[in-house]
This record gives sequence, C-alpha cells and structure tokens, in this order.
Amino acid sequence: MKIIDISREVFTAPIYDGDPPPKFKWLQNIRAGSDYNLSVTAMTNHTGTHLEAPRHYFKGGEAIDECNLEKCYGACTVVTLEGILTGEDMDNLLPYCKKRVLIHGNGNATVSLSAARVMTDNNLYLVGIDSVTIAYDDEERVHRELLSNGTLILENVCLDGIRDGDYILSALPLKMGGLEASPVRAVLISK
Repeated sequence: MKIIDISREVFTAPIYDGDPPPKFKWLQNIRAGSDYNLSVTAMTNHTGTHLEAPRHYFKGGEAIDECNLEKCYGACTVVTLEGILTGEDMDNLLPYCKKRVLIHGNGNATVSLSAARVMTDNNLYLVGIDSVTIAYDDEERVHRELLSNGTLILENVCLDGIRDGDYILSALPLKMGGLEASPVRAVLISK
C-alpha cells in the first residue's frame, strides 16, 4: 500500500482571484523565548485543497459538517484531460470511472455544465479537479448543478506525477458546523 499526498501546501497554493491570501501569526514562539509554539491562521475555507458542500451556493443547503463522509472516502478514478470537459467526454469516460472522479488537467481543466449534468445523472459522489475552481465558464451553474444533486466538489488538488487509474481517495473535511467548505488533507491510496 502506498499513500500519496495530493493536497496543496496552504501558504503557497494558488488562490482564487479576489480571495485574500492565507496568513499566520505566532502567538507563542520557542525562537522568541516561549516554552512552546502556538500559532493562529487566517484564510478562507476555499484555500488550498478544499471540499465544497451544497451550503456554498444554497441558503438551506447541507453544510460541510453534514456531508456524508462516505462520499469523501472510497474508490476513485483519476483521469487526465486538459481544457473543458464536455458532456460527451464524460459519457465516454464514465464506463471506466468509479463514483469519485479526479480530473488531472495541469491546472487548465474545467467542467462544463453539460459534463456536470452527466455526472449528476450518473450519481457521482464527488468530483475533484487540480484547478482553483471546478469551472470558469458558467461557474455558478456548474457548482449549482453538482451541489444541488449531491455531488461534492473537491478543488485545488495536486495531481502532479499521478498516473491515470483507480485509487482509494480520502478527502475528509474538518467538522466546521454550518459552513460551506473546508480545507482537507487529500490522499490517494494505491496498492
């Protein structure tokens, strides 16, 4: 068994345009004479590798602490595709995919609305991407399509050097009551 970290380092990860960069501050620091280290971090819940719940786009939507954790752990397929993933692309890929799909596009892939509809029609549990957002064109409608139909969104994963194929994915969110998203430590497990 091999565990492969596919999380981005929080303080150096690409951030969504307009989001504030993450920051930290030492409250106690051994280098400054304290007996221990203690820090505080400030960032959006969409910083680095993160999971989005329906609450991200829906007032009464399921919050991140209410998500079915079984969707965040289990059989997963990594596929490489650059550019815009279409519904036709997804129809061709789905026979070879598990219920969790990670799209490796070197930060340049996005999901179209038609692809999102195919994903939800086929009851995908989770879709992940190595871009800072699942979609740039029609971003809101793609998010709404996936999240309103129970497909969780994992964004900003690091798939550098990961081969296409099947793995076990673990991308469990922090238990942050009532919030729309959470950073995760995402890993792939291979045999």
